[in-house]
Amino acid sequence: MDIILVPGFWLDASSWSEVTPALVAAGHQVHPLTLPGLEAVDAPRAGIGLRDHIDAVVAKVDAIDGPVVLVGHSGGGAVIHGVVDARPDRVARAVYVDSGPLGEGAAINDSLPVEGDDVPLPPWDGFEEADLTDLDDGLRAMFRARAVPEPRLVTSDQQHLHDERRYDVPATVIACEFPSAVLAERIEAGHPYVAELARIREVEYVDLPTGHWPQFTRPAELGAALLAAVDRRSR
Repeated sequence: MDIILVPGFWLDASSWSEVTPALVAAGHQVHPLTLPGLEAVDAPRAGIGLRDHIDAVVAKVDAIDGPVVLVGHSGGGAVIHGVVDARPDRVARAVYVDSGPLGEGAAINDSLPVEGDDVPLPPWDGFEEADLTDLDDGLRAMFRARAVPEPRLVTSDQQHLHDERRYDVPATVIACEFPSAVLAERIEAGHPYVAELARIREVEYVDLPTGHWPQFTRPAELGAALLAAVDRRSR
């Protein structure tokens, strides 16, 4: 299976490097992506929006023969959901790593501090304590050293969706900072945050208790969870 790995904010393809060995060892083809504007700290980011990130992943899907599995971490979950909407017949499964599908008209996070065309990685005290679970001082230093500012428009653009066949694509949610039971409670309560997730017809939940960046804090366990999700694909 071809597996496309989409990083969250401030990260490039290399952020998946400790996660992919289990997938490669099992014979899968992995395609970790660096999205437009994340190539380097000094890369141009003006005018790059959410649709540009979605289109970059769609182009990768189109370059691959046969079905793909999409994996999106954090803000990358919104990106892969846009790809599912654009290519519902090409995606065997969508895997949301501490993230979920972003619905019509919503933005990923338009409250992050902006500097011109950039959204730099905020200070650690700008995050919730649950985000930072297991992210020790060494990992924090590594993350900050490699972090690339996110294009401003990616954080604030509205999601636009067109094809309801997206709800037929099976999904896996790997729940990290909040257990899957919390997501189930929010779905039951009709919370708008999970409204799009609630409409997907086949969803499995996997709990991986850690902070918001399991590719750094629990990479082996995340790799195993991704491998299991790929092996349970129903298409």
